[in-house]
Amino acid sequence: MEFVDALTGFRVDGRRPNEVTPTFPFPTAPPRVTQSHSVLLLDFAQMRQLKGEVGVVARADGSALFEMGNTRVIAAVYGPREVQNKGQQVNSKEALVRCEYRMAEFSTGDRRRKPKGDRRSTEISLVIRQTMEASILTHLMPRSQIDIFVQVLQADGGTRSACINAATLALADAGIPMRDIVTSCSAGYLCSTPLLDLNYVEDSAGGPDVTVGILAKMDKVTLLQMDAKLPMDTFENVMELAIEGCKAIATYIRETRKINGLNMLKIASHKWITHRVKGLLVEDEWLCPVQWTGNS
Repeated sequence: MEFVDALTGFRVDGRRPNEVTPTFPFPTAPPRVTQSHSVLLLDFAQMRQLKGEVGVVARADGSALFEMGNTRVIAAVYGPREVQNKGQQVNSKEALVRCEYRMAEFSTGDRRRKPKGDRRSTEISLVIRQTMEASILTHLMPRSQIDIFVQVLQADGGTRSACINAATLALADAGIPMRDIVTSCSAGYLCSTPLLDLNYVEDSAGGPDVTVGILAKMDKVTLLQMDAKLPMDTFENVMELAIEGCKAIATYIRETRKINGLNMLKIASHKWITHRVKGLLVEDEWLCPVQWTGNS
């Protein structure tokens, strides 16, 4: 199967394979942005359409729905709250972060029942938890617990990246203090061409697939996974393409945060005094922890 048309040069879903995704501020015309209430849509030349929405689960402390093309993921955050199982907390001076990943039975064309706690779900849960722990300021919330629940509602490639992006939005919605936002994107190498943000058809072709997660402003890599071998020069090109995709998603998430009015100071005054921990301030781009002196 031809994943890049030799005549037109386009991918199977009409995207351009080689155009570098612009980063903010955009050197030419910005990507198309449409706004509808709490939903923000953003199109990049090479990425699938992004769509984010917060506050989708009423009983959660923070929640988000994130879409990358036809891949749709929902994330819910509960906490910080008292640790339920004291034996799970290794360090009482930091918050315990837990994550549970699941795929809905209707998320793919395969209708077989997926057992809870299977090997793949356990692995992805661990990957998401470790990636988010690199961003969360756990030392500000000692003897507490943060639970992240992620469920794939519809799968069309890139589910791991979509889960991390949804969890980032949900943590922001919950007012959890973070060093920086974590964003993730995948890239592959098919038909001797680096491809960004693989869909299911491209992902299942068996070619090399690189998934990257970064702290956008700090420019640090928190996740790097590859499921096949690549020559070093090709790997560097594919990884750089994935990082550009992560930066584009970070720009989108910041715009989503602004449009949805995630006022972290308001969230802090409501939740953080209750838990008697340090508060936070909103800087120009993201969150900065400060010493909280209020009394509950």
